[in-house]
Amino acid sequence: MDNGPDVLVSKIASPSTGRNFFLQSTFFQNGCFVVISEGEQWRIGAVSVAISASNKVNAAKVIPSKYDSIFINTIAEKVSSMINGICLVSLHSKAQLQLEDMKAIMGEVMNTIGSRKHEEQ
Repeated sequence: MDNGPDVLVSKIASPSTGRNFFLQSTFFQNGCFVVISEGEQWRIGAVSVAISASNKVNAAKVIPSKYDSIFINTIAEKVSSMINGICLVSLHSKAQLQLEDMKAIMGEVMNTIGSRKHEEQ
């Protein structure tokens, strides 16, 4: 029997832009909470939530982003559909994300979720 959520922390470096991000994923039985923060590990920023039910995904902005609200929604929707549950995503960034930053972040999120799903099987 599982006593509580699993927490995974990883660091993402975007070599072309020189920015560093921390990815923290907390997994629950019915969903997960993904926190992405630039520079400092324990920061909450803009928040989006998505839920997947009956092959439909619904998303909402809880705290709007100054820079990258579409990217946050995309992460929440994609993860919730992968885990078939609820996904909360928080992103704290100091400036607008570049394409290379988004690729690095999305790649690490997908690796984390994919490896988590593989462990459960």
